[in-house]
Amino acid sequence: MVFNYPDGRSFQNAPTPKNNQVTKEKQISQQSTSKLKTTGTKPFTTTKGSASTVNFGNRGMRFEEAINESNTYYLTHKMAVVHKKPTPIQIVKVDYPRRSAAMIKEAYFKEASTTDYNGVYQGRYLDFEAKETKNKASFPFKNFHAHQITHMKACLEQGGLCFVLLWFSSLERCFFLDSRTLIAHWDQQKANGKKSLPLTTIEVEGIEITRKIAPRIPYLEAVDHYLKKEAL
Repeated sequence: MVFNYPDGRSFQNAPTPKNNQVTKEKQISQQSTSKLKTTGTKPFTTTKGSASTVNFGNRGMRFEEAINESNTYYLTHKMAVVHKKPTPIQIVKVDYPRRSAAMIKEAYFKEASTTDYNGVYQGRYLDFEAKETKNKASFPFKNFHAHQITHMKACLEQGGLCFVLLWFSSLERCFFLDSRTLIAHWDQQKANGKKSLPLTTIEVEGIEITRKIAPRIPYLEAVDHYLKKEAL
């Protein structure tokens, strides 16, 4: 299926694997699992030593999946209502291989996306973005877009709680960083010429999140910590 951006640039999704390809992938996965058992390689563990089923470092990092699972946990336990925002698209071409089925062949992103997630927590509006990098010493500003920064500023003006979750895949470290801090450093780019936010700065100005089994990314703990700090 072909997606197109609002400016006409094409975005081609990866082709859906056929049945025989899926079978081969399962065989490869089983072989990899067998090798892990033979070599004694351990799966991803939290800092407290609790084993998890998915290693964020594998397959391009399953960070977003972990956040989605955390949101499900929060919703199930009536702690918060947070969902990933759907990306609006405009369908321009559809094929009907069968009368009971339709296949989208081409579509356009109707508008630029804002942030990944929003919801409500203890009467407060939450709005946040999840980003990742393989860098070990800093987080590149290019991972963010100007319209996302503008959106965060607008939410802050309305009293919303905005932040970003930053995942350093090479280090397997996750941080909460409030949007006011991010925006301040973003706005300083032109003055100081910096292209990224140093990890040392994030360690001081952000809040590191210790991963768990459930929820996998307990970001609400960081939110609570941030709110208490702001109340002082």
